[in-house]
Amino acid sequence: MPSIDDKEFSSETPGESSEAIRGRVNAARMIQAARFAKHRNVSSNSAMSSRFTREHCRIDGECSTLMEQAMNEMGLGTRAHDRILQVARILADLEAAPRITASHLLEAIQYRALDRRLWD
Repeated sequence: MPSIDDKEFSSETPGESSEAIRGRVNAARMIQAARFAKHRNVSSNSAMSSRFTREHCRIDGECSTLMEQAMNEMGLGTRAHDRILQVARILADLEAAPRITASHLLEAIQYRALDRRLWD
């Protein structure tokens, strides 16, 4: 695991409480349940097929450019592309955001890069 930044570790600012995080996670689960209510085989973002990913993880031009750069620079394939979009959708759901933004996509790309460094 990457080390924690000294400033972050020694910060006196309290982090988000477990109760607040639990509330955001439960709200995100409800958003996903509503999104997939009509689909028997899908109950969460991580279970989306490629077709559902394209439907529910639409991104704007700025995000498309960012995704293309990440795909080229990191040498990622189609499955990684879809997984990044699914994670970005989860991050948007945790903020109750109706659309995936550049910040959601960049965070999802960072998680993919971290995953590659740890397991490749």
